[in-house]
Amino acid sequence: MPVSGPSLAEQAYLFIRDRLVMLDIKPGDPINEDWLGDTLGMGRTPVREALKRLETERLVVAYPRRGTFATDVNISDLAHISEVRRTLEPMATAAAAQRASEADRAGLTVLREQLAESDPAHPGDNTELLRTDLELHRGIYRCVHNPFLEDTLIHYDNLATRIWCVFLPRLSGMAGHVNEHLPLLTAIIEGDAKKAADLTLDHVTGFETAIRALI
Repeated sequence: MPVSGPSLAEQAYLFIRDRLVMLDIKPGDPINEDWLGDTLGMGRTPVREALKRLETERLVVAYPRRGTFATDVNISDLAHISEVRRTLEPMATAAAAQRASEADRAGLTVLREQLAESDPAHPGDNTELLRTDLELHRGIYRCVHNPFLEDTLIHYDNLATRIWCVFLPRLSGMAGHVNEHLPLLTAIIEGDAKKAADLTLDHVTGFETAIRALI
């Protein structure tokens, strides 16, 4: 039996979500449903379904008779987002270390090798490093094998990433932050749940500290 691909609404959701997260659609910008439909080659219905889902994730907000807009990035939310991540992320990476299948560990090994092979003298721009950070986090979350927890982790990581993006022009040491995933990936691959949790807590706390230093 052939495996069906993502629905049109899911395709629209992923397309819009990642542009909102990386601030390609800037905070406060109106969401142009016609442009999205034309770009994606689909009608308004799947686009509107995607936008309803994104509204529940606090990435867009709809106003009667005005339309739908990208939500603002409120730095005052940092403490709340960080509190959730400090609670959930160490638990999740510990679970990933325990539950990851052989295929999962092989996939994480590939990600680790790609990260290790990157040239530290030429780490790339902060935007690309942040995209790598997103890819690494989502790869780890899949290994938890709990779809409800995975969705929650992605949701809060997306909100945290939007805050990162606001400060990208002023951030230094972004490559070092991303490279913190090397020992974390190793801990998960080797099944060391405690080490994975400890490294994750340091990683999440470091994010909040770096942002607060710029506020």
